[in-house]
Amino acid sequence: MALAIEQQELKPGVFLLRLSGRIMLGSESAQVEAAVDQLIAGGGRHIVFDLSGTTHIDSTGIGCFISCLNKIRRAGGSLRLAAAGGQVREAFRITRLDTIFSFFDDTKAALQDMNI
Repeated sequence: MALAIEQQELKPGVFLLRLSGRIMLGSESAQVEAAVDQLIAGGGRHIVFDLSGTTHIDSTGIGCFISCLNKIRRAGGSLRLAAAGGQVREAFRITRLDTIFSFFDDTKAALQDMNI
């Protein structure tokens, strides 16, 4: 399944990105980074990724999220991951990156944590 990205601006500078499909080596990871780059260039500073529709992630996909986190932090913003389940959440746990990223059960909890 190809990756689909749905973008929603919740308030100025705060975005929700819904990712559906796989985030793997190739165009999928590049799509995610391009979306984040575009948001940052347009003034986006705080991003919640809704991963409820994400079915699989590989090491390239995880690297993509590390890159996005660094870019957003350099821009003075924050990143949250919501509704990651199954293989996606396990991949972050195995790599111990679940200690670096903020995970939430749903997008509402992630947005509340941002206090924006």
